[in-house]
Amino acid sequence: MKLTPVMQKFVLHWGEMGCRWGVTRSVAQVHALLMLSPAPLPADEIGETLGVARSNVSTSLKELQGWGLARIVHVFGDRREHFETLGDVWEMFQVILRERKKRELDPTLVTLRDCAAEAAANPGGGKADQTVAEHFARRIAGLTEFIELSSSWAERGQALAPKNAKRLFQLGDKIFRLVG
Repeated sequence: MKLTPVMQKFVLHWGEMGCRWGVTRSVAQVHALLMLSPAPLPADEIGETLGVARSNVSTSLKELQGWGLARIVHVFGDRREHFETLGDVWEMFQVILRERKKRELDPTLVTLRDCAAEAAANPGGGKADQTVAEHFARRIAGLTEFIELSSSWAERGQALAPKNAKRLFQLGDKIFRLVG
C-alpha cells in the first residue's frame, strides 16, 4: 500500500499516541495502517509499507487481536492471512473501553478495596500515627468511589449500540454547556 505524505503523518502520529496509551509504537502504527486501508492487508504488505520487520508486524497483529482491534480475513485466491480493523470508530471506542476497564480499572478496584479492608482491620498498621492513617483511609475511599463510578460508566458504555454511544456523547456535550 502506498501512503501519501498526509497518511504517513497520521500513521506516525498514531504511533506516538500509542506510546502514551500504553502500547508500542509499532502496534499503534499497524492499527493506523489498517484503519486507512480500504481492503484487508497481508502481514508482509503491512511490514513493507511501514518499513518494519515481519516479526514485529506479527507481534503487533497478535496484540491488536488480543485487544479485539484486528481480525483475520481470508481473501479468495490468496492463501495468506489478511487483517482488518473495525470500520466504525464508535465500535472501536467501545472495544478499547472494554479492554482498558478489564486491564486497568478492574485490577485497580480490587487493590483499592483490599487496601481499604486492610487499613480498617489494622488502623495505623502499628507504625503510622492516627492522622496519617485517617488521611490514607479517606484517600482510598475517594479513589475507590471514583474508580467504581468510572467502571460503572464503562460498563454502561459497553452495553450501548455504537450509534447510541455517539448520541450519548452528543447529549453529554449539551449537558456540559448547561452545567457551565
